[in-house]
Amino acid sequence: MLRTGILGYGGGPSVIPLIRHEAVVRFGWMNDEEFGETLAIANVLPGPIATKMAAYIGYKVKGARGAAYAVVLHILPSVLAMVLLLSAVDYLSGSKVVAGMIAAVSPVIAVMLGVMAYEFAKKGIAGLGWPFGLALMALAFLLMEILEVHPAVVIVLFLAYGAVHFRALAAVRGRSRKGGTP
Repeated sequence: MLRTGILGYGGGPSVIPLIRHEAVVRFGWMNDEEFGETLAIANVLPGPIATKMAAYIGYKVKGARGAAYAVVLHILPSVLAMVLLLSAVDYLSGSKVVAGMIAAVSPVIAVMLGVMAYEFAKKGIAGLGWPFGLALMALAFLLMEILEVHPAVVIVLFLAYGAVHFRALAAVRGRSRKGGTP
């Protein structure tokens, strides 16, 4: 698992072929069918897939201790890389050159976020209409900025409202097509 942690790049799903090679081809800890079943189970469970695969394979080979070793060895290269990179960032954070680079990038990020917000607003207003779209934007602003409701709560509230709104709208449209009154 140390090898998969070092050589695996691009996220959990990209590491799966390497884990398969190590577990099935190189060491023969399981066959392709069992690996496929393990992969299917790991896909439906929450969390990083490569770490779950490492834990299962370690458990299969050496029990609970093997699972712990496999997980630690799989994530150790990433942890060490993060510690080294964050140490470099901390060391360079006082640099005037780095501060200048960050200052130069900040307006670009602000513009990108503004464009993204504009695109979302444009799509929302196109689907809901100007008055209702602006009212919902104002409500979201009020909830988050004035009442200080956590953004995740606001998102869940709007998702729940959207589910009810569009179901009701579909039911009304269905009745009006059948000749009933809206």
